[in-house]
Amino acid sequence: MKQNKKRFLTAVLAVVLALSVSACAANSTNNSQSAAGTSSSQAQQGSSASTDGQQSEQGQEQQGNILVVYFTAAENSGMDAVASASYITIDGQAVGRVRAVADWIAQATGGELFSIRTETVYPADGAQLIDYAAQEQDENARPVLTSHIENLDAYDTIFIGYPNWWADMPQALYSFFDEYDFSGKTIIPFNVHNGSRFSRTIETIEELEPDAQVVADGFTVSEQNVAQAQADVTAWLEELGY
Repeated sequence: MKQNKKRFLTAVLAVVLALSVSACAANSTNNSQSAAGTSSSQAQQGSSASTDGQQSEQGQEQQGNILVVYFTAAENSGMDAVASASYITIDGQAVGRVRAVADWIAQATGGELFSIRTETVYPADGAQLIDYAAQEQDENARPVLTSHIENLDAYDTIFIGYPNWWADMPQALYSFFDEYDFSGKTIIPFNVHNGSRFSRTIETIEELEPDAQVVADGFTVSEQNVAQAQADVTAWLEELGY
């Protein structure tokens, strides 16, 4: 009888021990799976945050990519460039009037400068230059460009500056707009004039680049006032949000 009772107790203890070991194993497995799941989830969240951060930085870079394009006869007058009537003196240095405005825009916005250069050598003398400009317009000329934008897709906003010649843009600007498609980009005009301000040039740019957003509130300044115009350029840019 005692032997049977002893065997019974031994069997019960064996079952209890087996159940205890099984429970411990199950708890260990569950804990490992839970830890693995948490680790995996944290890794995925970290990857997602990193990706979002990279996309955000890239978006900011793309939004901030600005090109400041300008045309001035001063940089297209060959050997006589220094004597060009298109030059003024800024901080003791000779610089083309349109270039001076372009420099201030680039400094304020962080934009990159691009000078429109042509095979045509424009007269340095002011009277001869105006006569030559009238001849180009009469012929609807397209001066051959020697400078080219290699990475236009990298820019979202294009400031474009030019002098007003006979109530129009220089013909070199028509060559420029013929060469590039500014669809989806923002164009912001600025110019230097001798009394005619923009004339119809902003409307002309809209016609030449119908799929671009052309800002009508461009900056225009008399050629007699360019040297003192930096504060006005800064105020204008601030109104545009730059």
